[in-house]
Amino acid sequence: MVQPPPDAGAFKPRILKTTAFRRFYERGDFPIALEFDTKGNKIAWKIEIEKMDYHHFLPLFFEGLRENQHPYEFFARQGIHDMLEHGGNKILPCIPQLIIPIKEALNTRSLPIVCTTLKVLQHLVVSAELVGEALVPYYRQILPIFNIFKNKNLNIGDEIDYSQQKRMNVGDLIQETLELFERHGGEDAFINIKYMIPTYESCLMN
Repeated sequence: MVQPPPDAGAFKPRILKTTAFRRFYERGDFPIALEFDTKGNKIAWKIEIEKMDYHHFLPLFFEGLRENQHPYEFFARQGIHDMLEHGGNKILPCIPQLIIPIKEALNTRSLPIVCTTLKVLQHLVVSAELVGEALVPYYRQILPIFNIFKNKNLNIGDEIDYSQQKRMNVGDLIQETLELFERHGGEDAFINIKYMIPTYESCLMN
């Protein structure tokens, strides 16, 4: 049975609420500052990332995925990538706390936010051992938006002005993310992806 195309309203961005990330940032609760170098902006961390309390900070940075204003969106996005880069075995225990922020970011239906969140998911799934498998039980919460945008091949590079303009085609990013989920999600990944996204074809069985 062919599913009808999503209702036009399904793509409409939702109104964004103030995030906990912004509140913490404005209070000065994050050990971060903006630093400029020849490659552009980066985060100057005031403590070693490896020594941070991941249970406290990582979910807060994921909350910031819903931000679309500078400097909040930059700090949230870059902070997540830095923490995933250095997190090692601290990442896996945090997965349950990350699901609601991920779901809320995807549910904004804002293309720049959805694309940023997809790139974060791609990094998350390869950031530490067993993370991919730990995400499988949460597919039902995070994949419904994938279904809405899966065939929407819009390149939004023209709409954004930061250096991440490359790889902003939402349909392609969803396909890449699903393939990474399947590759790193263990033996139950494909059947669970297929249940949520019937049009998905395995990248491992062909």
